[in-house]
Amino acid sequence: MTKEIEANKIAWGLLSKEHYETFKKRLEAKESLLSRVVEEELGDISGKSIIHLLCNTGADSISLARRGADVRGVDFVPENIFYAKQMARELGVKNIDFIESYIGDLKSHDKKYDMVFATEGVLNWLPELDEWAETVKYLLKEKGFLYLLDLHPFTLIFDGKKLNNNELDIYFPYFCRDPERFETIGGYASEKKKRENYEWMHTIGDIINSLAKAGLTIEFFNEYDRSFYNFGGEMEKDSDGFFHNPFFDTKLPFMFSLKARLN
Repeated sequence: MTKEIEANKIAWGLLSKEHYETFKKRLEAKESLLSRVVEEELGDISGKSIIHLLCNTGADSISLARRGADVRGVDFVPENIFYAKQMARELGVKNIDFIESYIGDLKSHDKKYDMVFATEGVLNWLPELDEWAETVKYLLKEKGFLYLLDLHPFTLIFDGKKLNNNELDIYFPYFCRDPERFETIGGYASEKKKRENYEWMHTIGDIINSLAKAGLTIEFFNEYDRSFYNFGGEMEKDSDGFFHNPFFDTKLPFMFSLKARLN
């Protein structure tokens, strides 16, 4: 594990308890925290076996299990797994378990799944995607598939603060492969913490090519002018709970979803 990944592991651990508290309250008030887009694109998942990569404290994993799937959540942060197990137990969700593992270490995992699930802030925490794609392939049953929903790499290049002023100012180079260092982490489900952490930029080509190289076939790639993340902190929320800037509606892609099947 690189020094950047180790730093991220410590940083995410600082957020775990607050994430657990925030998401538990939401799950007590609502059956599922999955977005309309995710639920519509997944369809009926009852009886399906699902492994959820980078599951954080397990809120979406629990939401999948509540829809009838047999779910295993995976995260490399031990505090996240501790609170995920606690939340599932306290909410009475039985058809779920959680394991602590870095994605690259899952190639010795002893089970195959109908679906690999990865959503909402995943790829930017991975230093490269070939290992990730190979792990996805390893975890899938024959005819199983990956479902991925994440921020659109194109819009990630822009300064989020200036987007709120209807300005396009390039902040992150699209083709940069070096990690970007940040001084704080959190804010969407916890207070921001001062702790170094690192993120990586991956192009659309990186995503598609890594999956193709691993032998998966893309079934769809959908783009949206909405986002699960509030770029710059001043976007408006729509009736589905997504964030958007009305000025950029129909003009910029903020989010994408992808389904890729192992043939």
